Amino acid sequence: MQQENNPVWFITGCSTGLGRALAELIIQRGWRVVVTARDISHITEMESATPDRVLALSLDVTNSAQIDAAVVAARKKFGQIDVLVNNAGYGYQSTIEEGEETEIRAQFDTNVFGLFAMTRAVLPLMRERRAGNIINITSVAGLIGYPGSGYYAASKHAVEGWSDALRAEVLPLGIGVTCIEPGPFRTDWAGRSLRQTTNRIADYAETAGKRLAGTKETSGAQAGDPVRAAAAMVTVARGADAPRHLVLGAWGFNAVLERMEQRVRDISMQRDLSLSADFDDAA
Repeated sequence: MQQENNPVWFITGCSTGLGRALAELIIQRGWRVVVTARDISHITEMESATPDRVLALSLDVTNSAQIDAAVVAARKKFGQIDVLVNNAGYGYQSTIEEGEETEIRAQFDTNVFGLFAMTRAVLPLMRERRAGNIINITSVAGLIGYPGSGYYAASKHAVEGWSDALRAEVLPLGIGVTCIEPGPFRTDWAGRSLRQTTNRIADYAETAGKRLAGTKETSGAQAGDPVRAAAAMVTVARGADAPRHLVLGAWGFNAVLERMEQRVRDISMQRDLSLSADFDDAA
């Protein structure tokens, strides 16, 4: 985050969950914030309470005209955007084989292409000032693929890889890029932000099918605290000094660390075969 007394945050998907918790924390800190949601009625009270510091906007990140209008409105009111938080998104669960084309494409339109478009719209403001921080809310599923969440994981993996390229391009311009990878958090994600295609193929009942059934059953008992997650996000929002990754929650942290260590072992074990693919005279 820029070292100013009153930074400007722009957060997508503030009606519920981590986005709302973060917006409320920013307001409590006395900073300025643009809060957005597809249904503006869910967030208007935040602006009503502090209209000088809060701008509430209707925003569907799959609508390019709304994205452009929101950025123009943010600049008109506050003059700048210091931190962009790409939080808007939702989950879709199904087996790979039973995934529905319309659901898969809708997931990518929001989680991937909407996030890309939102970032492109804000980057000119940050480049102009040679300062800013972009925070992309992905998931532990952005680093690990679980049965039943293949298409959701694919959308989050896409954002992770894209964020690597974005960081390489904008870090020399003073702009930081961080992916936040939450594990299970006690929000209403499973109730309001999750779609499922029922598993009907018996061969998947003990893998993806079991996980689909368990997702909603465990909702409300997750270890992750959204308020503490919001505080952690504020801590890492330090512009170009921001870390590339922040995994949130003990469950997610342990799972990601184990998977990354296993991945290094798997790749290292194939070293000789990997290097054998080069020409003999390669440097």
